[in-house]
Amino acid sequence: MAKEPEREPVEGTGLPASLEMAWGLRERPGKGPRPTLTLPRIVEAAVSLAATEGMDAVSMGRVAKELGVSTMSLYRYVTAKEELYILMSDAGVGTPPPLPADGAERGWRELLTDWAYAQRAILMTNSWILRIPITAPPATPNQLAWMERGLASLAGTGLEESEKLSTIILVGGLVRNEATMAADMMDAIVKSGVSPDQVVGQYVRVLRLLTGPDSHPSVTRLLESSAFTGSDEPDFQFRFGLGRLLDGLAELISARSTP
Repeated sequence: MAKEPEREPVEGTGLPASLEMAWGLRERPGKGPRPTLTLPRIVEAAVSLAATEGMDAVSMGRVAKELGVSTMSLYRYVTAKEELYILMSDAGVGTPPPLPADGAERGWRELLTDWAYAQRAILMTNSWILRIPITAPPATPNQLAWMERGLASLAGTGLEESEKLSTIILVGGLVRNEATMAADMMDAIVKSGVSPDQVVGQYVRVLRLLTGPDSHPSVTRLLESSAFTGSDEPDFQFRFGLGRLLDGLAELISARSTP
């Protein structure tokens, strides 16, 4: 395995060279004829690997093999696998939907709900993004575009800027947590080879065997309800959690606007 070269400090933004290239702040490395290998091609190949084989398949060596180049040639663009992960995540989330023209009339709650559901849809479709650890605040083009869109949803609420930031972190955390649980469950279901309904049914049977009204009265009441067998839409839990979170935020915003 090729040894990763030591990073050289980048003046200005303090970002690694690959992230500055993603922002268009730095030209392609080296001189001479324009190479066929580019940073977007590297990221695209890595994303394709993650989407088809999972994040465990992504390595500098494997990406280089997919591109038909040497591993060392990748280091002219990306100096570490962690940088590649950040660029992959940025490519995966894409750009957020713009604020609608009638955003002011629709209100902060609907705008923030749309923002949350848009993120959730992307993470559910590209669950490999959830396997990338969050090691730093967002500093890539698409990630900051999502941050801007979330903050803009709260314009006119009367919240302090720090509170707006805390709000989108809280809502974004709910989105990521729910998407991660859904992805983990789906992975387990796929590996088991049975349907989701069969998995739930087996879980209910096990709970009935292990619990009872004397030892677990609350669980027993849950099992006697329609919680596991009802016809709730697939996103009920997410909708419920997001709704309660926004209810609390609405109370704060209302208090701020009351003389």
